[in-house]
Amino acid sequence: MSFNVTVQPSGRQFQTGPDETLLAAGMRQGIGLPYGCKDGACGSCKCKKVSGTVVHGTHQDKALSADEEAQGYVLTCCATPQSDVVLESRQVVDAGQFPVKKMPVRVMALEKKSDDVMWLKLQLPANDRFQFHAGQYVDFLLRDGSRRSYSMANAPHQLSEQLQAIELHIRHMPGGKFTDHVFGALKEKDILRVEGPLGSFFLREDSDKPMILLASGTGFAPIKALIEHMQHKGIQRPATLYWGGRRPSDLYLHDWVQTQLGAMPHLKYVPVVSDALAEDHWTGRTGFVHRAVLQDVPDLSGHQVYACGAPVVVDSARADFTAQAGLPAEEFFADSFITEADKAA
Repeated sequence: MSFNVTVQPSGRQFQTGPDETLLAAGMRQGIGLPYGCKDGACGSCKCKKVSGTVVHGTHQDKALSADEEAQGYVLTCCATPQSDVVLESRQVVDAGQFPVKKMPVRVMALEKKSDDVMWLKLQLPANDRFQFHAGQYVDFLLRDGSRRSYSMANAPHQLSEQLQAIELHIRHMPGGKFTDHVFGALKEKDILRVEGPLGSFFLREDSDKPMILLASGTGFAPIKALIEHMQHKGIQRPATLYWGGRRPSDLYLHDWVQTQLGAMPHLKYVPVVSDALAEDHWTGRTGFVHRAVLQDVPDLSGHQVYACGAPVVVDSARADFTAQAGLPAEEFFADSFITEADKAA
């Protein structure tokens, strides 16, 4: 049985098929609902159900608590409607939803940017143009049917008819099936399979609000793509990048950021290190990266925030920025880097 779904306040409507989740149906019909992991783990797709009945599949309590569900909130990635449904989601986008494709990619280059971060360049099929928003991600399709998600770290304007290639930053998770392979056996010219573009993390260009770009670790990858896109499009909105790591080496493209500052006078940069050792000779900001934002900008009511990285950083930033600094919830855009360990927790 199919049901009608209406998204307020945009008024967009779509239909679900039998046993189809709200998100899957919306994506199939070009409705840009927000989402991240698609596994009920990150909470990026959470929105308010105004009316109707849904049944949730397996999900994590930290993504949707029992109290939130009782208040009418749903995770569209694992909610299947049992009636017509009206949702409230202010982050829905109308246009620019690019086709999601499965395709082979060839490893063009690998380079370690730090002890545990690999820069990976992948060549896409030459005969099939790949379109995406800066900030989106691809899924690697592994032989056992599992997937691993990684954000693209370059902006789409860098792809050309002569060479279609995407850049990824992969952190080694010891014992991780995919990252052990990347840091071990993977070599140039190897063929992998990916699906994309995926995700609703990209710059909202219809706003002129100043931006906080918040990254932890390899959460910098999609932020880098946003910065490149802003420079290419000549976007002059004030933006401050806060990039956090445990030690200075975690800020693996620190010099690249410093170079961009000369060409982008509206961009500021605040590196933050939480666990520097004496041997690091770190003299910059210390502590948690999202707390540095609150120290510098105690009133975020007129800002947009783009946050990427570990779930604990993204979740803390969302909670504290809205509760303590007045950030409107709909102006917080995030991509939590959910690991397999996070999903099993």
